[in-house]
Amino acid sequence: MVAIANNQTNSTARLTIQAEEIAPETTAIRCLDWDRDRFDVEFGLQNGTTYNSFIVRGEKLALIDTSHAKFRQLYLELLTGLIDPKQLDYLIVSHTEPDHSGLVKDILKLAPNVVVVGAKVAIKFLNDMVHQPFEHMVVKNGDRLDLGNGHELEFVSAPNLHWPDTIFTYDYKTQILYTCDAFGMHYCDEPTFDEDLDSIEADFEYYYDCLMKPNARSVLGAIKRMSKLELKTIATGHGPLLQLNRDELVNRYQQWSQAQTKTETFVALFYSEDYGHSDDLARAIASGIMKTGVAVELVDWNNTEPQLVRELVSEAAGLVLGMPSQSDTETKIILSTILAAAHGKQTIGLFESGGGEDEPIYPLRNRFQEIGLSEAFEPILVKEALNRAIEQLCEEAGTDLGQWLTRDRSVKQSKAVDSDLQKALGRISSGLYI
Repeated sequence: MVAIANNQTNSTARLTIQAEEIAPETTAIRCLDWDRDRFDVEFGLQNGTTYNSFIVRGEKLALIDTSHAKFRQLYLELLTGLIDPKQLDYLIVSHTEPDHSGLVKDILKLAPNVVVVGAKVAIKFLNDMVHQPFEHMVVKNGDRLDLGNGHELEFVSAPNLHWPDTIFTYDYKTQILYTCDAFGMHYCDEPTFDEDLDSIEADFEYYYDCLMKPNARSVLGAIKRMSKLELKTIATGHGPLLQLNRDELVNRYQQWSQAQTKTETFVALFYSEDYGHSDDLARAIASGIMKTGVAVELVDWNNTEPQLVRELVSEAAGLVLGMPSQSDTETKIILSTILAAAHGKQTIGLFESGGGEDEPIYPLRNRFQEIGLSEAFEPILVKEALNRAIEQLCEEAGTDLGQWLTRDRSVKQSKAVDSDLQKALGRISSGLYI
C-alpha cells in the first residue's frame, strides 16, 4: 500500500490518498476526503467520503475513472509513480459526474493517445466538458474489450444509477465488477474492503435512500443484468469495496428496491441507443416525466427480451415508444409483445428519432388507440439536427405525460377526448414536426 497525506495550509480539510493491489494486475487508488460534510446541497455526510479509481494491467493498460479535482496534485503524483501515463491505452469513464471525471482532462494531457471508453451519452457529456478532441470508443450493454493476459472486460448498462450515462465494467479474470456510484457509500476509512458491516451499514442505507431509491426500478434492472456474472468483488466509486459482505449488501439493494417499486407509478420508455437521435430524445422525455415525480424505466429495443417487456408493460402506467428501425426483425417481436401487453388504462406517447428507416408511426398510433390507450402528447417527429428547442419540446412532452398520470382519475376523464373521436383523429397524419 502507498499512502500520501496532504495537510492543506488554506483549509481544515484533510485529504489523503492510498493505493493497494486488490487482485492480480489490479490496483485501487483511493482518495480519502476525511472532513467533507456535505455532498450536493441536500446530502449531509457524517463520515466524509472517498473517490475510488482503478488500474488494470493486461497486455494493454486501462484506467477506470479518475477522481475529484481537489485531489489533482496528490492523484497525478501517485498515478505517475505507478504507471507511465503515456503507456495508457484506455480510460474507462463509468459516468461523467465531476467527482469521478474531474481529472479526465489532466489524463488526456498526460496520455494524448488514450482511448476514452464510455456510454454514448457519456462521450457526449465529455465533449462538452473537456473542449478538445480525443479518441473514444462508445460501448453498450454486453460489449467487450480484451486487454489481454486474461483481462477481458464486459460492459453492463446501468442508466440512472445515478446518472443517465452510467456503465458498469466487469473483469472476467479477477471477477471484479466496477460499479461507480451503485452499491457505494459516503464513508471514509483506511480499510479498503468492507471489514466491519456494523460500522458501514447506516451510511450504506442512507446513500441508497438519497441516490438510488428514486431510481429503484433501474436498480432492479442492473441487478438482473449483473446476475449472470460470477462476482468476487464490487469495486465501488465511493467508500470501501464490497467483498466480505457483498451478497448481503446487494440483497439489501434488491429488497429495498422491490419494496419501493410495488406501489410506484412508472413509465416504460423504449428507445434505441445507437439509432438516429433516439437516446437523446428519450432522455429528454424521461427528464420531463421525472420532474413530476413519476419514475421511468428506460428500455433499449436491442437489449431486452420479450418476457421482461411483457412484465414491464403490464405494470406500467404509461408507455413511450421511440420508433425503431423497421429493418430490425428482433424489435418487431418486442413491438408485438408491447401491443399484446398494453391495456386501455395506460397513457401513450410516440416519437420518431430521425434514423431514416423508422417504423411507421401513425399505423402504430392507430393500433394503440384501438386498444384504448390515451395519448399524452402528439407524435414527435424529428426532421433536422438536434438543438435545445427540440430537447425542450421533448421535456415538456414528458412533463405533460407525467402530469396526466398524477392527476385525479376524474380530472383525466373530464379532459379525455371521446374514444370514438380519438380513434378517428388517430387516422389523420398530424404531429409535432420540428
